[in-house]
Amino acid sequence: MFREERGRLLAALVRRFGDLDLAEEVTSEAVEAALARWPVDGVPARPGAWLLTTARRRAVGRLRRDQAYAARLAVLQVEAERALPAPPADADGDLPDERLALFFTCAHPALAAEDRVALTLRCLAGLTTPEVARAFLVPTATMAQRIVRAKKKISQARVPFRVPGSDELPERLPGVLQVLYSIFTEGYAASSGPHAQRLDLAEEAIRLARVLRRLMPAGREVAGLLALMLLTHARRAARVGPTGEPVPLDEQDRGRWDHEMIAEGRDLVVRALTGGPPGPYGVQAAIAALHDEAPDAASTDWPQIVALYDVLLALAPSPVVAMNRAVAVAMRDTPEAGLALLDAMADEPKLRAHRPYHAARGDLLRRAGRPAEAAAAYRVALGLAGTDPERASLRRRLDEVVLFGPEYDRDG
Repeated sequence: MFREERGRLLAALVRRFGDLDLAEEVTSEAVEAALARWPVDGVPARPGAWLLTTARRRAVGRLRRDQAYAARLAVLQVEAERALPAPPADADGDLPDERLALFFTCAHPALAAEDRVALTLRCLAGLTTPEVARAFLVPTATMAQRIVRAKKKISQARVPFRVPGSDELPERLPGVLQVLYSIFTEGYAASSGPHAQRLDLAEEAIRLARVLRRLMPAGREVAGLLALMLLTHARRAARVGPTGEPVPLDEQDRGRWDHEMIAEGRDLVVRALTGGPPGPYGVQAAIAALHDEAPDAASTDWPQIVALYDVLLALAPSPVVAMNRAVAVAMRDTPEAGLALLDAMADEPKLRAHRPYHAARGDLLRRAGRPAEAAAAYRVALGLAGTDPERASLRRRLDEVVLFGPEYDRDG
């Protein structure tokens, strides 16, 4: 309950007082007070209202003690009230849900990309600064500086705490979605550390995407992002082997996939692709759905996946999308067809240091019966691997092609 209410409480207090630091401090104090009082007095009938009342009292008390601070906040409040009407209360008379404005504040384009992710985890996910630091494997002091920098930028740039208007929304929403997808991606495939997956981060990104979808039920790309997360996360139990090594999609035990989550994701794909031209997240979710629907890799509808990558390249062209399309072409046609496309991208700066690119080349070279070249590609990928399980998996593949050479066959 605290986790769910914290974001709503923080958003309401930022809207009321115009200061993120003050809102965070009194939110924490209100939760601390609840932890002391509720075990004795019982949980109130309206916990959110109790927390809001307590936090407001703490904030007013602090402002009475610090007149200079109060004067500065008064200016911010006047500006905010000019820009925004008073928010309506929820039907149950509890907290108004202003988290949508907090999403857009944390993901404002005035902030650096890494700061947006950090602030979203701190404010909307409720992670402590040490927890955010651990999520990205940086020292707590470094992450604290990053969060302080983001808050200072919001204050100095007078970033408004509001939901963008209809004319701004198409430009601003992708930034919010990218922040959530960045959190999920780090959880789905950790960039460094001892584990291949960070399930806590992936599940927190899904929780926040669900919140965003409740706040924007008509947002087709919001539905597409949530669908993509669910359809990908549904494979989590089969994505790592007994020793923690990542298991390739074509080798996973599909009986261990979460089929209830897949069904939910497929329903969301339909919503994401209905009612207008598709968006990038909706198309990616459709690709994930085709993978999840297939009983095995050989039965996958590779022609349709290639066609969807063609659509995605038109919507959001990038070397990584082109790389994924090349792998799908290899599955639809031959390894040599995919290799020709991958080799044509060899000079792309974003791919030269992209571990999956070199690992994919190694896999296709091995399948094409070119073990020496496959070994060279695996060595490059190994040098770029960021996690211990990735390194172990690549070493195994490298050892196999070196040991067995042209006679090696994965299925044999």
